[in-house]
Amino acid sequence: MKVDIQNHNLVPKHEVISESEKELLQQNSDFNINDLPKIKITDPVVKELSKDSDIAVGDVLRITRKSKTAGEFISYRIVIEG
Repeated sequence: MKVDIQNHNLVPKHEVISESEKELLQQNSDFNINDLPKIKITDPVVKELSKDSDIAVGDVLRITRKSKTAGEFISYRIVIEG
């Protein structure tokens, strides 16, 4: 039995952001995009996402987690070799 990792209740929503969103993120932040936390291209969630869209090293993922205190918490990760 295969489990769809994207629909598992312990896995937050992952999505690839566009180049324009990536540029906007860079403009509105005081850090370099390459200093974001990393996620390997071999990560199971990244592999699953790459079935629907091409994901390459250097792409940025938006991760949306549900939070009891904040409602929703968004973080970003940059895809690296792995």
